[in-house]
Amino acid sequence: MNFRGSIANDKDNDAQGKYAIVFMAFLYAMMIYCLIFMNVIMLPESASIEGEHDDNLFKITFWLIGIVQFGMQFLIFYFTFKYRGNKNNKAKFYADSHKLEFIWTVTPSIVLVGLVSYGLWQWNSIMDLSDLEDPIVIEVYSQQFNWKARYAGADNTLGFGNVNFIKGMNTMGVDMTDVNAADDKQVTELYLPKGRKIHFKFRSQDVLHSAYMPHFRAQMNCVPGMVTQFGFTPKFTTAEMRNQSEVIEKSIGINKIRRAKGEDPYIFDYLLLCNKICGASHYNMQMKITVVEQDEFDEWIGEQLTLSEVIK
Repeated sequence: MNFRGSIANDKDNDAQGKYAIVFMAFLYAMMIYCLIFMNVIMLPESASIEGEHDDNLFKITFWLIGIVQFGMQFLIFYFTFKYRGNKNNKAKFYADSHKLEFIWTVTPSIVLVGLVSYGLWQWNSIMDLSDLEDPIVIEVYSQQFNWKARYAGADNTLGFGNVNFIKGMNTMGVDMTDVNAADDKQVTELYLPKGRKIHFKFRSQDVLHSAYMPHFRAQMNCVPGMVTQFGFTPKFTTAEMRNQSEVIEKSIGINKIRRAKGEDPYIFDYLLLCNKICGASHYNMQMKITVVEQDEFDEWIGEQLTLSEVIK
């Protein structure tokens, strides 16, 4: 059997080399298009002070990877073109270079150490809540398929909670014999004061959930049988975020689609979501978050009933 017809010749190699240059131009055009015109699908500026460092880490990583990727794609496709097959050319054998090996081993290592160190510092800033001054303490309680929340009362200390105490109106399983529980306040939406540290504690009633607040750059697993936590400081009220150009532009795009479907217009709100696929109705796990000024928060929290008033 003759396979001579399936062997690439110089004409084929030349064509493939030129195709590589064309594809490189197309790839760069798509990259530039996505960077400029698809930026609207990204999250707007972080709505928490701590989240600024998450954004910085993302930007640093993005640009580092982008520059390397941009350069490496050029080398890959350019060398494919430059060194395309030609029967008159002879390949040169190049065993190794200790200098090159050192450069491409040490350089990424230094970069990664820097990125990981910055990430660990940021992690500690949201997880070390031992020395907070006058924080708002909130417990977020997850179950299939909804969220509940409980604010610490005047003592700023949450009463003990456990699923064994769930009964009747006591849907979050709070130990009402705990002296710290009586003034706690259970709610179905979150109100947060701008500029004040929020100390979140998380529990789960049934399966593994994940409390995800994308605009605040915060996420934490809710694990049955244990309490997890993190903290952040809101820096934009809901009204201020609605007036940001990125949010306005994104809302216009969403409402264009919703109008075509005959749906009600979208108005931006912060949301608490579940970022674990926790069951068939996982998508229903949303809780509205409203960020307001301190005086408006004080007025709202003062209107909420304490657990001792609800559970009698």
